[in-house]
Amino acid sequence: MWKSFSRDDLAHTPAAVRTMALSALAASFFLALLCGLFYNAWAYEVDRVLREEGSWQARLTLTDDGQAETLEQFAQVDTITPDEGLSGPDALVVKLTFRDKTAVYDTLGLIRDRLGLDNDQIQTHDTLLSLYGVTDPDHPALLLPFLTGVLALLVAALVLLLRNAFEITMQARLHRLGILASVGATPRQLRLCLLQEAAAVSLLPLALGTLLGFAACWGVLATVNQVAAGLPDRQPAVFTLHPAVAAAALLAALVTVLLSAWLPARRLCRIPPLEAMRGTLPPQARGTGKRSLTTRLLARCFGIRGELAGSALQAQKKSLRIANLSLLLSFLGFTAILCFFTLSGISTDMTYFARYQDAWDVMATLPDTRLSDFSLTGELAALPGVEDCLVYEKEQAAVLLPAEAQSDALRELGGLGALAGEEATATQDSWLVKAPLVILDDAGFLRFCAEVGIAPSLDGAVLLNRVWDSQHSNFRNRQYLPFVQPDTTALTLAEGDGPALGELPLLGLTDTPPNLREEYDQYTLVLFWPQSLWERWTQEHSLPTPAHDPEVLVRLLGREGISQGECETLQEEVAALLEGAGYACTVENRLTERADNDRMIQGALAILGAFCLLVAAIGLANVFLNTLGFVEQRRRAFARYLSLGMTPRELRGLFWMEGAVLALRPLVITLPLTAGMVALMLRASYLDPALFLAEAPVLPVALFALGILFFVALAYALGAHRVLSADLTGLLKDDSLL
Repeated sequence: MWKSFSRDDLAHTPAAVRTMALSALAASFFLALLCGLFYNAWAYEVDRVLREEGSWQARLTLTDDGQAETLEQFAQVDTITPDEGLSGPDALVVKLTFRDKTAVYDTLGLIRDRLGLDNDQIQTHDTLLSLYGVTDPDHPALLLPFLTGVLALLVAALVLLLRNAFEITMQARLHRLGILASVGATPRQLRLCLLQEAAAVSLLPLALGTLLGFAACWGVLATVNQVAAGLPDRQPAVFTLHPAVAAAALLAALVTVLLSAWLPARRLCRIPPLEAMRGTLPPQARGTGKRSLTTRLLARCFGIRGELAGSALQAQKKSLRIANLSLLLSFLGFTAILCFFTLSGISTDMTYFARYQDAWDVMATLPDTRLSDFSLTGELAALPGVEDCLVYEKEQAAVLLPAEAQSDALRELGGLGALAGEEATATQDSWLVKAPLVILDDAGFLRFCAEVGIAPSLDGAVLLNRVWDSQHSNFRNRQYLPFVQPDTTALTLAEGDGPALGELPLLGLTDTPPNLREEYDQYTLVLFWPQSLWERWTQEHSLPTPAHDPEVLVRLLGREGISQGECETLQEEVAALLEGAGYACTVENRLTERADNDRMIQGALAILGAFCLLVAAIGLANVFLNTLGFVEQRRRAFARYLSLGMTPRELRGLFWMEGAVLALRPLVITLPLTAGMVALMLRASYLDPALFLAEAPVLPVALFALGILFFVALAYALGAHRVLSADLTGLLKDDSLL
């Protein structure tokens, strides 16, 4: 009987069927998209760890041959592989995998006790094991609980949204439910009937929404791959789908739909039969309360019409909760993301691209190479389109600087200790100052000397004589003071921990470094050496301990106004020349790097913006469900207003007031919050507000706001048309209005 009733009821309420079907489609789509993204992110991370770190699950350091034989007796140990790179003459390092990953830590405890190993002889691959859901009992991982929590929050949000959709469709049949209750149907039977209808209508949309969600996941991964295609050493993400993930997404969507249908069914089935037969909710079900601030403001501005519009919004407060929250979060997130990326772009441009745009066009890095072993400087400088070529390498040392050698301006501020704070290291009678060493090829060093007004020579180094006055300037607009006395002609080089290495003669001092793509640490004495002096000095004195593996850097400048295509051609020619000579190298060009950076930012903005649009779509869907779903209730209310003398034009104005409040509320809240956030970021980054105002994302923010206004207005326009196009005067004869 109930199946027959449900089929008949659904056949006569196509709007309710469409509402429930679309709700199920939306729920399954979002859940499948989220599950697909989580699973593919997990699979990508597992593949990265296996590729970069290996598939071993534990590593043991064995000192006795008998330990290896005993190890093979453990049933849970699957494979035992020697690690040739870590093994030595006194110890054998083996890599283990286990048949049951969940028993790794328990089995290792047994192995430790059986073989008598210390804790430092056992190493577990915690990163890989945690990805498989196996965690150290003493250090539980938080990733899996976090992902579960995110999924639970999404399900809860969808339940709140779909609950309103199902409540609207169920209220449309409240009169028939009251008739059934009056002839003996129990609340349990009515709930089962409503759940049966929801399940029957939702099964096909659930399957379709799940397919669309995984298809959208594939599209997101394809977009990410396209955006990140130019990144070095990045493996493209491959879309994968496990049957268990698809089943989990479908099951979560089904539970979400049934729970969303059960909540309103449970409440509506408790309504007394006589109230249900009237087709309206009793006052306690509709909810009562004090006049809201919105109602008071509308009443003050528009009189009785504002009071009525505010009361209608207050009555729909719970049903519009998801709409208000979604629209607010989407607009706030969209504006915050755009402002953040705008400020980040301005800062990056000022500190990198604009700052170094005249310093390099093509850059080559040659690892494990010394400047003395490099012999292609002339060939590189002779390439077509090259205006300047400079080859150099970097080392790190320190300088023992006597206190009296500091400049007068520096000592007036309290000396190096007052400016550098903890970064300054004092010895008994001097300061130990870090000294980055930049060794230039001889021809480039002579050109540099001529550029800064120092007599060109290869018998000394040049000191970058400046120190940041952090007391009177910020990092964005640094002011510099002379570091040492102007008559300084030599410095004492030292190891990083203090022992002196020897005296270094200085050709002169300058406050202008060579035109390189280099950022020098503050409160350091940067020294520029010619290659020949470096080779002579290192033969006569102890070498400073290398701070890193040796590498040669080649900086090439092209003609002014060089295009990206010309940069890429020059990059290919440089790479071919270096590789042809047997050098391992990495070559990059400035314009392609700039384009890749812009493309990555645009891709990130597109992905984050799409999520903001999805959140906004949830809110707008809630608005449409409310305005189009509660048509019958609004007809009855508007019939009362007509009986009191209001005109159809005034009734339409009520809709516009409600829509304006709903659409403008997120804008009014978001814009001051965004302005405050931007002010804080400008203050923290010391950027000129005029720079941000010139680049402010006004157009996309305005388009997003107009989109919200348009769709909210469309929803209320359709609702007003459906309500006011009916014969409202006929409803005045209905006794239920009394």
